[in-house]
Amino acid sequence: MSYRSADDLLARLDGVARIAGDRLELLDEPRFRDELVDEIVFEAVFNEDPSLREACGWVIWSASQALGCGSASIDALYRARGRGEFEPTRFTTAAINVRAAAYLTARQAFIAARERDAGALIFEIAKSEMAYTAQRPAEYASAILGAAIRERWRGPVFLQGDHFQFNATSWRSDPDQELEGLRALTREAIAAGFLNIDIDSSTLVDLSRPTVAEQQRVNSKNTVELTRLVRRLEPEGLTASVGGEIGEVGKANSTEEELRAYLDEYRAAVGSDLVGLSKVSIQTGTSHGGVPLPDGSMAEVKIDFDALRRLSTVAREEYGLAGCVQHGASTLPDDAFHHFPASGTAEIHLATGFQNILYDDGGLPAELRGEMMDWTRANCADERTDGQTDEQFLYKSRKKAIGPFKRQLWTLPAGAAEEVGAHLRAKMGLLFDRLGLAGTRELVDRFVDPVPLSRPLPAALGGERRAPVSAAASVFEDDGSGE
Repeated sequence: MSYRSADDLLARLDGVARIAGDRLELLDEPRFRDELVDEIVFEAVFNEDPSLREACGWVIWSASQALGCGSASIDALYRARGRGEFEPTRFTTAAINVRAAAYLTARQAFIAARERDAGALIFEIAKSEMAYTAQRPAEYASAILGAAIRERWRGPVFLQGDHFQFNATSWRSDPDQELEGLRALTREAIAAGFLNIDIDSSTLVDLSRPTVAEQQRVNSKNTVELTRLVRRLEPEGLTASVGGEIGEVGKANSTEEELRAYLDEYRAAVGSDLVGLSKVSIQTGTSHGGVPLPDGSMAEVKIDFDALRRLSTVAREEYGLAGCVQHGASTLPDDAFHHFPASGTAEIHLATGFQNILYDDGGLPAELRGEMMDWTRANCADERTDGQTDEQFLYKSRKKAIGPFKRQLWTLPAGAAEEVGAHLRAKMGLLFDRLGLAGTRELVDRFVDPVPLSRPLPAALGGERRAPVSAAASVFEDDGSGE
């Protein structure tokens, strides 16, 4: 069904939940989880009326607060790691970029994590992914929080803006406009409930400068600028987690000298009156999505785990951060993942591997897959490079079909959804085990004290009409970031 008005939504909530001021009171929790949340999430994403999408999003947000699975910041856990309050080699936080069939995918992650009593789990989406998957922050938050409700998740849910990245070409053309675009995106994300933001100004590192400090200066300066904005926007009583980046993924591996230069410059500029970064992303030999060979198989990647260990140690022991972050790792062999916690890696970002499961591991109807490949050939032909095989081209560009086919991926036949979900869940479980996530709920509960976050009642439900918070359209152009 599709809600035609707020009355339809209120009618569905009758006897299950009621609105009291700016809060939602649940009268029948099992019915809300088992009978209503699926359709309310769907309406929050696909209803044609923006005011009804907002109303459904408010219901999901408010229900997640009432059920103890609301959005939270992971900052306190990372500060504890930086202080040495638990062994840094115990686990590596898994940050999942949910590109396709967001509700189905997130449900599998919550199931796999709940089975292992895992809590150190982040759901993120990069600036570029917001563009080609057609997922703005508000609807992404609704999908993830709705999945947490559906799967009876108890505990904080960490929503993260990944690769809030500066475009180097746009920066050279008009730095003020590029910075304002990132500010707008940050405002939109925090308004949607993203309480973890990764700032990526590493694209502006200038290796032509004579010293490492000068090379990293613009990177540090922009990270400070957006950190200050995050601190102004974050809800009262809460410290959002902010990450930085020194090595653009796919380029030269990062060094200790670069890390120190970046953090020294950052720390001097941000001052002692402001909470700074909790982690730093570095480059260790990976590329986003992996490198496909002509036959469609993946090139072997050699990660510099020694660099991860050395730079994470510097980040923790000299700067009090959680450690370093690994990007672009989801297509690595399964037997590589246990090295990340052993190296003291704070966080690992995972995306393309789950996209590959959707496309290649079975479950996706052949006709739909064929339509998505045909769309890619027709609409992404300009991305094809000389000498690239069809397999290589489709592997690199098929992510662009996710947005145009979003509704079809959300409405897979029951059997197909079950098969795809089973494959995703199995892979997530394996990765969670290799990353040491089992039992981390205890650490999350010990250090993370979620702040209650109510939202004003939307106009469609009788609240005061407010101007929407939105980002400039240009910031959602695909810049090649994302895993």
